[in-house]
Amino acid sequence: MDGTLLDGDGRIPDALWPLLDRLDERGIVFVPSSGRQLATLRHAFGEASDRMTFIAENGAYVVRGTEEVASDELDPAFVRAVVEKLRALAADGHDIGVVVCGKASAYIERTDAAFRAEADKYYAALAETDDVLASGDQVLKIAVFDFDGSEHGVAPALAEFDDTHQVVVSGHHWVDVMNPGVNKGVALERLQAALGVDRAQTAAFGDYLNDLEMLDASDWSYAMDNAHDEVHARARHRAPSNLDHGVLTTIEGFLG
Repeated sequence: MDGTLLDGDGRIPDALWPLLDRLDERGIVFVPSSGRQLATLRHAFGEASDRMTFIAENGAYVVRGTEEVASDELDPAFVRAVVEKLRALAADGHDIGVVVCGKASAYIERTDAAFRAEADKYYAALAETDDVLASGDQVLKIAVFDFDGSEHGVAPALAEFDDTHQVVVSGHHWVDVMNPGVNKGVALERLQAALGVDRAQTAAFGDYLNDLEMLDASDWSYAMDNAHDEVHARARHRAPSNLDHGVLTTIEGFLG
């Protein structure tokens, strides 16, 4: 989404809507793949979402229409360990906000306007609570927003969990913690199996580090012109930047 499909104002380009109809006519499945929650993706795509497939929560949740294709929930004891570590970091002065991402909703304890503004961008279903560990929801992911930058801030601070789980830098300020082996690439492979297609029939577009495995799962892998250097090194092809609607123009080229 951000840096790949969305324009410079964070909006879905108007040209996507007629393109979705053309893809449907050709039997091509268009799949937004994001660190965002399912509710947020459905909200963004409006009425079209009823017939769409989504890879949400960086691959921890895959849904086609109303049918769950795959999900990967975190163990409650592990969730507690990570949340307590993050609470300690915040108490020690780290300017971070924590989102515990469940299937039904996302949950936050920090409620100031600055953090809430960032969380609201990505979580349409977001509940404020005194204790994010008390929701009873199935937790798919723990997301952390670091106001000072994620790659050199909260990500290395969570390195102790790297041996058993995924700690992924998913944006300039965001880090996601998930089960081992969970990523957009594994999610795409599960979806390919469900749809009966292979990597040679798949095109993937990405701009940031949490897109790497997804690009590996596609023979037609595209790094956006504005992508992270590691994404350029991993992808087989390059697409124009999101500001130039690179995803749409490349797909138009396929259809043409």
